[in-house]
Amino acid sequence: MNVIVLPTYNERENLRDALARIREVADGRGLQLHTLIVDDDSPDGTGELADRLAREVPEVSVLHRAGKEGLGKAYVAGFREALAMGADRLFEMDADLSHDATYLPHFLRLIDRGADLVLGSRYVKGGGVENWGLSRRIISRGGCLYAQTILGLPFHDLTGGFKCFRREVLEAIDLDAIDTAGYGFQIEMTYRAHKLGFTIAELPIVFVDRRVGESKMSNDIVFEAMKNVWKLRFSGVPARRPCR
Repeated sequence: MNVIVLPTYNERENLRDALARIREVADGRGLQLHTLIVDDDSPDGTGELADRLAREVPEVSVLHRAGKEGLGKAYVAGFREALAMGADRLFEMDADLSHDATYLPHFLRLIDRGADLVLGSRYVKGGGVENWGLSRRIISRGGCLYAQTILGLPFHDLTGGFKCFRREVLEAIDLDAIDTAGYGFQIEMTYRAHKLGFTIAELPIVFVDRRVGESKMSNDIVFEAMKNVWKLRFSGVPARRPCR
């Protein structure tokens, strides 16, 4: 079972189109893709729209959370729910249309070839970013290089949020230990998977900045990620070789 975990907060204007694109790819490729929307009590009515869409589309379900606690907490809640549903492969994906659903089969292809975690990478050959200003590009690329250097990781895109995990990866990671609320969560998950010895591949993707709604990026999120990298570096994250 393939489950896309789709966190939402004030994404009412994007959600229907995002789900339609996922369904178009799934139907066109003959893929079984279930979408789990994780809504953090969006004040714009995203949660109510998600419930209506779930009634219309059998391959959609909704997890409602009491309030906004950050991207990391939403994903951990979604992972737990998807694992309980029996998911074998779990995606992270944004609901703002910045992640192109046509890449979904390519993630699965790399998993089928032996990868345990596939990162959608903007910073490998064939990847890229559209509609970002210079400052946003510098922050993103600089953040990746910063984390790569401090954590000694060989991967080029550590802050991206388009990923696919084998079930075994999320079962091996101590989700209770994840304490990053913002986008540093992406760095932490990849680092923990790497330390556990899982095979990680990068898939070139082109990220297109949202056209509708507001970005959730803030200075607090950037600073949290910068601090958490050092915390991870000296925290003694468990390391072992996975058996499968």
